[in-house]
Amino acid sequence: MHSPASGSPRVPLTIDQRPLPEGARVVGPTPATTPIRISIIVKRKNPLRLSELNGRQISREEFAARYAADPATFDLLRSFAQEHGLAVDETSSSLTRRTMVLYGTAEQMRNAFEIGLQEIDHQGQSYRARTGTPTMPRECANLVEAVLGFDTQPQARAHYRRLRDLEHLKNLRPAAAGTQAYYPRQVAQIYQFPTGATGAGQTIGIIELGGGYTTTDVQQYFQNQGLTPPSVVAVSVDSGANAPSNPNGPDSEVMLDIEVAASVAPAAAIAVYFAPNTDQGFLDALTTAIHDTTNHPSIISISWGGPESTWTSSAMTAMDDACQSAAALGVSITVAAGDSGSTDGVSDGANHVDFPASSPHVLACGGTEITTSGSTLVSEVVWNDEAQGGGATGGGVSAVFPLPSWQANANVPAPATSNGGRGVPDVAGDAAPETGYEIQVDGQSEVVGGTSAVAPLWAGLIALLNQQLGKPLGFLNPLLYPLVGTTAFHDITQGNNGAYSAGPGWDACTGLGSPDGTALLQALKNG
Repeated sequence: MHSPASGSPRVPLTIDQRPLPEGARVVGPTPATTPIRISIIVKRKNPLRLSELNGRQISREEFAARYAADPATFDLLRSFAQEHGLAVDETSSSLTRRTMVLYGTAEQMRNAFEIGLQEIDHQGQSYRARTGTPTMPRECANLVEAVLGFDTQPQARAHYRRLRDLEHLKNLRPAAAGTQAYYPRQVAQIYQFPTGATGAGQTIGIIELGGGYTTTDVQQYFQNQGLTPPSVVAVSVDSGANAPSNPNGPDSEVMLDIEVAASVAPAAAIAVYFAPNTDQGFLDALTTAIHDTTNHPSIISISWGGPESTWTSSAMTAMDDACQSAAALGVSITVAAGDSGSTDGVSDGANHVDFPASSPHVLACGGTEITTSGSTLVSEVVWNDEAQGGGATGGGVSAVFPLPSWQANANVPAPATSNGGRGVPDVAGDAAPETGYEIQVDGQSEVVGGTSAVAPLWAGLIALLNQQLGKPLGFLNPLLYPLVGTTAFHDITQGNNGAYSAGPGWDACTGLGSPDGTALLQALKNG
């Protein structure tokens, strides 16, 4: 490859524009001297086709040799940056992550990519938005998959629901329903998680797009239960930071994720990746976790997401490609399916699924409400409080990703688009705030539910399974779907999340069902 000449033809990148939210107001152009950092995601040296690996997990060395970015591509982008006065953050750039980070002023970015940049106000929040389609010299454009960072609009929301926010519902619900809170270890016992494992030798990575934790909270929470506090490290991505504030914000999400995962797998290490809540921050956090050679997470838990309709197609493609990299490397990813029922909180009258839960390369986790007697599961239904003004498990059919081969016999409903078909969720677990999880956040005890609890619950279970099996399960969806209707899952057949109803086998509310951890371990051993 050679350097792009200043006069070489420029072509538009195949990158769509994220629409402004309803009620957003354009304040004016972004000031010329505003510093901006962007992440350019480039294509692989060779296409990664998981079907050709046939379930084989590859080493990081083989991945770097075959599926990372080509160094010549980075050289080409360096030349492009230099021509336009942009600097390369070599420390943050990575061939294995296929990410080059450039920084410069707004004026330099406008000129380099031939775009507009404007400041937006929405509900008292200020952020930046791009106008126009970016262009690059043809030989660069052909190698670029996504450019993230021009837009700083919040991308995702945390999928947790506090019981204290639902106190007014108590008198509206049937008296027999009541409320019953559990510590995560109790939920693990109810679901018969393997008792001979602790998660030793595993690291659970957790993606967070806001909030933080305090070591004092973590230590006190586990000491109060007579448990050894876990090893927790914070990893900063794109200047994101562990920034605890108060229990009314995303700290509840962070503590829920840590305390559930670490309670289930008490000997597993926990690495928390903090990044800004943008599509750039989300992707950079995910790729940093997948390719982290310091902490080596074998499982990544994600409790953040947003309706597919709120993502650009280029950002979704880049995220899904990252999840494919994780699958090739043997890293499992669990993702909350959302807390706003079959509409996913979109008010257009249509059904929507949450992304990244809808990626066909993650384990999407839906929510249930449980009834127990001691540590025995008596009954389980779809979590749905929407009629009383609360939340409900996400679930439905992707409008973006086609039906995966391993869902071919799951009777997934027809998609609304010709491109879609992937059914969500894959599995489920206790998520109703009325049967929620006792956690500690910012010195206070509270009960929290939501599918945010189910992603770390399954992440902890996978840590136990990995330890017992002596190898990482990695991408386990193809291993789980043949187990439909077996004792490995509690089949949920009662309830709905709006448009979709539970029924025998897979359904678009609870997937294959909630786990019987011991039976699941045995089935995987036999498989």
